[in-house]
Formats: sequence, structure tokens, C-alpha cells
Amino acid sequence: MSISSFHPPQRILMGPGPSDVNPRILEAMSRPTIGHLDPMFVSLMDEVKTLLQETFLTKNKLTMPISAPGSAGMETCFVNLIEPGETVIVCQNGVFGMRMIENVERCGATAIVVEEAWGSPVDPNKLEEALKAHPEASTVAFVHAETSTGAISDAKTLVQIAHDYDCLTIVDAVTSLAGSELRVDDWNIDAIYSGTQKCLSCVPGISPVSFSEAAINKIQNRNTKVQSWFMDLNLVMGYWGEGSQRSYHHTAPINALYAFHESLVILQEEGLENSWARHKRNHQALKAGIEAMGLGFFVDEAYRLPQLNAVTLPEGIDEAAVRQQLLSRYNLEIGAGLGSMAGKIWRIGLMGYASSQQNVLTCLGALDAVLTNMNAKIDSGKAVTAALKEFD
Repeated sequence: MSISSFHPPQRILMGPGPSDVNPRILEAMSRPTIGHLDPMFVSLMDEVKTLLQETFLTKNKLTMPISAPGSAGMETCFVNLIEPGETVIVCQNGVFGMRMIENVERCGATAIVVEEAWGSPVDPNKLEEALKAHPEASTVAFVHAETSTGAISDAKTLVQIAHDYDCLTIVDAVTSLAGSELRVDDWNIDAIYSGTQKCLSCVPGISPVSFSEAAINKIQNRNTKVQSWFMDLNLVMGYWGEGSQRSYHHTAPINALYAFHESLVILQEEGLENSWARHKRNHQALKAGIEAMGLGFFVDEAYRLPQLNAVTLPEGIDEAAVRQQLLSRYNLEIGAGLGSMAGKIWRIGLMGYASSQQNVLTCLGALDAVLTNMNAKIDSGKAVTAALKEFD
């Protein structure tokens, strides 16, 4: 059997991630590979750290990209901060809170779960009740922007409550970074992780993380070894540390880091708060179109993520068939529901480079056409006009 080169189609990626990659980032990735200890690459690493601090709005010295996707950033936070026998409060309101529980248990710790209905934000009162009932807890973990439902929680309040009970905090910002307001230092977050493939519009495979001084102190004074050699920050810090002298830890994904550097430069050029505003503006236009069609949203408006829209289905429609037609006829990808929401919602992403007026109008027009062709009970022909009015 002869296998030839792979040439993917040009898709419009409006699912839960990855998002469309800016052509500048793809070009950056194609630049010549140099050594991972080359002085020029070390200079790029320093710039990445500086740009990432600006993106997280933090002065944390231990702010860097993990050489693996967002799930590895999550695991890096848990394996470094959690020791066997500890108690961790995990707030779970979707799939990714469930993954936090799994990480706690694999660290040999006990997870106390604060459970919310899917599509709802974490209730600060429930967190406080759990902390009162478990004074032995060392850490609180929660998802800022739950990708499986499109709900955002009040990270600032949750962190403050955790600190009131002398707990460190671990925050999942995979979908919120660069798309929604996020202030690591102002909100006193101890450990945070994200991904490059969402609102940063970069290729998948890198996980930005940041750790406070309190978190670093915990890492450096553990009673047990970190259970993962690759993710042990006591070792990784030698490579991503200060100055030109870097100790070899692993071969960094050099070209992927070129891409990540370019994505952060693009974000700097736009301005972080301008990026937040763009995501919100495009969401409002999508919302106008979806509602004009007669469809709705799974999450209450007050807790709705602008970059991840959980849209309810018309009665009697096979949601998978709709997604298949969008892909085959329009090269447009939207996402299905996860877990208990499978078959009940679509997840429409407006992330990073994909968060544009053109994509909003294309998605609404295509969705309207496909549903009309299926004789769905919608108000046909109104979605694009409603979105245009919102943009105007």
C-alpha cells in the first residue's frame, strides 16, 4: 500500500476547540528549527514568559508553557500541589470538573465534591459549606469556564473563599484565557492552566501555566516526590528558569513554541481587553441570530460564555445529522454535547481567530439553510438579518 502526503481540507472551526489558527501562526511554525538550548531559542523562551505573564495578568515568576496540551497543564498543577492523604475540594459542574476529581484521586488524595447542575456556575455558598465541613482541606479546584456547557463561574469570589479557609487554589482557564476577563494577580489565583487551541488561536499541544509564590513554596517543600518525572516542576524550573543558563530537562516542541510566541504577539497587538470585548460582541450577534431562528441557549445569560455557546436543538432534529451536513456542505465544524448533554445541545465556538463577524454570519446562514432543508420548526431566513442588525 502506498501512502501519500496528507493535505487536510480548509475547515471553519467553530466547535469547542481547536479553533481556527491565524495564518501568521502557521507561518511562524514553518520557520527553521533550532536547538532547544540555542541562545536565540532561550531568548524566545524569555519573551514567551513575559508575554504570557501579560496575558494572565500576573507577575508570577513561574509562568511558562508546558510542552503538552491543556490536559497536561491540568495534571501538572495537581501532581505538584497535591500529596497523598490530603483533602481537596473540587467544584464540579461539567465534564472538566470530573477530570479534576480523577486527578485528585490519582494523586492519592481525597476529593470532596461540590456538585452543581450542568449549565450552572459554581455556587460560592456551597463551596463555603464544604470548607466548613472539611477544615483539613488543603486545596480548592474549579473550572473557570466549563467547556462542556458554556457556563462561567465567579473565579474571584471562589478564590477568596478558599483563601479564607487557608486553601490553595487550582483553576482551569482552558477556555477563558484571552476570551473572558481573567486576572491572576488581582484575584490571587495560586495555580492556573490553559490551552493554546482555544482563544489564543494557536495549534494544539501547549499548555500555559502560572504558579504563585505560595504554590511554589508548597511545591518546594513537599513531603513526597512528585509522582510524574516529566511534570515535576522542581525539575522543569531548571529549564524554564531565569537567565541564560538552562539545565536540560526535555526537548521542547520548538516549532510549536514559535507558533505560541506569535499567537501571544498577535494578542499583544490587539490588546487583551479588546480581545475580551471582541468575543463578547460576536457572541451578542450570534445570540441575536440564534434567537431570531427560534432557538435558545442552555445556560442562563448571566453565566453564559461568549466564546462557547451551548445552543438547544429544535424539536425532532437529529443533531449529529445537522453537524454532518454543516461539515460536508459548508466545511463548517460545530461541536456536540458531552456527557449528559450528548444529543441535547450544539456547542458553537467563537474563539480567537474564529471569533469574527464573517464566521458568525456564515454559521448562522449555514445552520438556517440546513435546518430549513430538514423541515425543522424554526423561523427561516431571519438569523443573518438579526445578526447584522446587532453588528450595526
